Amino acid sequence: MPLRLRGGGGSKRGMPAAPTVTPKAVIHQKYGAKACYSVEEVREAVDGGCPGLALPQQTRSVYRCSLDIPGLTVVTPGTFVRKKDAEQAAAQIALDKLGIQPTANAPSTPEEAWDELIARISGFFTDENFPSSSHPLIGHMCVTFRRTGDRFGMIPMSAIAACDVKVIGLCKLIDPKAEFDPLLVLSLIYNAAKKSPGVSVSDSNFWIWSQKPYSPEAVDLALQHWSGITDPIEVDGIFVPCMMEDEPKTIRLTLSHNEHYMGDIVSKLSASDSSHAVVSRTVGKASSEIRLYFSAPNVQFVSEISHNVVSSLGDGYMESLINKRASFISGQTIYGDAILANVGYTRRDSELHTEDVTLSNYYRILLGKSPDGNYKISRDSILVAELPSVYSRSSWKGLSPRDLLCSFCRLHRLAEPYFAVNRCASDGKNDKENPDMFKCDVKIYSKKQELLLEYSTADTWSKESDAIHNSSLKVLIWFCSYFKQPNKHVLKLSHSKSTDGFTICPDNFLHEFAMFLSIYGNRGGDDSSACSTVGSLSMDTSKQKLENNAVLAHIDGPDSGVFPSHGSLTCISYTASLVVKDKTNRYTLESNNEFEFEIGTGAVKNQIESCVSQLSVNQSACFIAELPPKDLILAAANEFSHDLSKISRDNCFLEFSVKVLQVTEPLEDRMEKALFNPPLSKQRVEFAVRYINELHATTLVDFGCGSGSLLDSLLEHPTTLEKVVGVDISRKGLTRAAKSLHQKLSKKSLMQTSVPTAVLYDGSITDFDSRLYRFDIGTCLEVIEHVEEDQASLCGDVVLSSFCPTVLIVSTPNYEYNPILQRSAMPNKEEEPEENAGPCKFRNHDHKFEWTRSQFQHWATGLAEKHNYSVEFSGVGGSGDEPGFASQIAVFRRMASGQDEVCQEGELHQPYELLWEWPNASLPSH
Repeated sequence: MPLRLRGGGGSKRGMPAAPTVTPKAVIHQKYGAKACYSVEEVREAVDGGCPGLALPQQTRSVYRCSLDIPGLTVVTPGTFVRKKDAEQAAAQIALDKLGIQPTANAPSTPEEAWDELIARISGFFTDENFPSSSHPLIGHMCVTFRRTGDRFGMIPMSAIAACDVKVIGLCKLIDPKAEFDPLLVLSLIYNAAKKSPGVSVSDSNFWIWSQKPYSPEAVDLALQHWSGITDPIEVDGIFVPCMMEDEPKTIRLTLSHNEHYMGDIVSKLSASDSSHAVVSRTVGKASSEIRLYFSAPNVQFVSEISHNVVSSLGDGYMESLINKRASFISGQTIYGDAILANVGYTRRDSELHTEDVTLSNYYRILLGKSPDGNYKISRDSILVAELPSVYSRSSWKGLSPRDLLCSFCRLHRLAEPYFAVNRCASDGKNDKENPDMFKCDVKIYSKKQELLLEYSTADTWSKESDAIHNSSLKVLIWFCSYFKQPNKHVLKLSHSKSTDGFTICPDNFLHEFAMFLSIYGNRGGDDSSACSTVGSLSMDTSKQKLENNAVLAHIDGPDSGVFPSHGSLTCISYTASLVVKDKTNRYTLESNNEFEFEIGTGAVKNQIESCVSQLSVNQSACFIAELPPKDLILAAANEFSHDLSKISRDNCFLEFSVKVLQVTEPLEDRMEKALFNPPLSKQRVEFAVRYINELHATTLVDFGCGSGSLLDSLLEHPTTLEKVVGVDISRKGLTRAAKSLHQKLSKKSLMQTSVPTAVLYDGSITDFDSRLYRFDIGTCLEVIEHVEEDQASLCGDVVLSSFCPTVLIVSTPNYEYNPILQRSAMPNKEEEPEENAGPCKFRNHDHKFEWTRSQFQHWATGLAEKHNYSVEFSGVGGSGDEPGFASQIAVFRRMASGQDEVCQEGELHQPYELLWEWPNASLPSH
């Protein structure tokens, strides 16, 4: 049943509803800065707590709020989980006590908005409505009152567009296209100013001024913003050329205190004066004054835009002048060459605010437009971090998937994402043993409420927030795939309606991302050296040639024996340096003293994970990596961005220095250790040892040996084994296994048993290798759940029909035991428990499935009957009573038959690669 619609509510058609005025916004409109909110954090017991119990109980943070406004103080009677909810509640209480209802005075039609726009422009130039000392427009007035001659008291119309949010809102109500076209905004302001009482405009430029002389009080108020400093200000901006063949570059701007700064900026664009400046909305952070400036066409042309009149220049001509790069990063239509600068008057500053904009700033803004860009920026790790493939509350770092998706939609001027959360009752009951589960569908709309993309999922989660974050991540990953190969996806959009839960509306989607496609969707070839792309958009084919492995130059530090493994939370420090070959210059692009990520989730570049997987705690290493796209290099370069923009890619390489600081074992292992002593992993080893000695087995093959934990542990027990073999498809895991086994076998005093032969093969369980035929024991412990169910069946078929071990031991998690493990796990201190929090979906996000006892027994029994084996069931962890063992085990025994096949010499099949062998073994190369 539907539970909640997030992202702006919803209409009957499932579309986001129009935003409503919040109580806090009404209070702000009436009292402004005089309204003071004070939020208090308190701790309260979660549901199920016992009042008065003299033992620590589980608590959570909640908030209450007090609001002080002139003549009234209110306090929320209850508490709220979120601070903003407490503030809104306090504001609503104040409105109720004051008897204030949200008014409908705001214009609701284009005609009403037009009348108010005329009145508002007129008000700026009358003594009664002269801008207050905190209004940004007062800074522009200060400059014009310091002038002498004909332009005394004149300000450029773009100053109004840059400083007054309400004017922009009225323009959008008059014509919605104004949100995306600053030239249309200028046209509306110009035509409204011509009708504004007491205001004069020019027929040849875009100056605006009062018809009456300003009062001495107004002049004095404006001049209070002048510090008396007359020295010019120098600030860096970025010149963004209209021609795609030309690269953006740094430009030095000199701003005079006695001239309007817009004129100083657009003079670099050959504009005659500041009145011809056109400004975009702020780019990047809303709190900054970073804007794009370009030069306006003639007055006649601009004035006709808002009347929908096709000028003599023609629409085709103007379209040819569109600056695609500038338009893409601003989300507005920018014409001709443009300058990106951080200059302007704000409510926070009494003087002109200026700040350098570097090439690094430009490329970071560009990076932020990509689906994974803000994740990289939030982790302060542009060259290393990648958007993880899975979401886990315990290990996720940086902005949450939901926040990332919302930010992506805002930056592309889309509507807020629409989250439809549904509660799915478990077994028709609603109690602690059968808690509700949640799933979340996502819809992405344009600003015009046109559906672009819809994602529906059958996956359910025990927490509502997990459902939202996991669905958000799926949508982000889809967008990442689209951004990396836009040409390929354009064809898919045209021919495929729904794949993997995604339904795309091709016409709407392609229209909304037309600017992106016009820049990045028409490039021929796969030459990664061009690198004129948006961050991670470039396809680097050399990555596949390197197989994503890092070749370590050398490893420093002793082997601590503690290696990162799949699912472990690993903390590293690293430095990425760009080294110029022919000059001995070294530029530190990125450095991080503590960077934490989960192994196996794709949260870092493949070469970084490859490097880290070869190191133990406190070891460090260096390696050379392929050069990332130029855009990423410049985004990370900061103060070096100007210098590096001139360096040829062919003349430099990227060097990483990495150190492993700490490794926290996977959540699955932590959950098991919290409940079992010895841990389940040791109990599984002991289970295998019993069968080895019972059978007097001399040979054992571990299918899916990973980093060799079973083989390593077997050396610590007295057994009859003479040969042990490990098989896995992960060379990283096999390398760690080789190191561990080599270390133990070299120190016989540490071993309880002497194993003459140990071998490690790189290969897949589904491929038969005759060298492993008819071993005494085969093990496959906690492996099958890491592949799809059909592959698990194939593995069973191949092992029992081709390898034919005398005994095969298979273990896998018991899904029915998960609620017990979940309750035993330590709660995450950073996130308070939610109501109706049920069992975790699986014990590890890498698990493709987890079976109940009946499912596992059905699978194993079918295999045994098919391949002439008997099977018995057991397990470790727990007593075996309801709900069974934590780790369920099937023991297959080959039954005697006169029809047993023998592997003939001519049938030898050896696809596995020998990676390491004892004795006379050398460690495998990296």
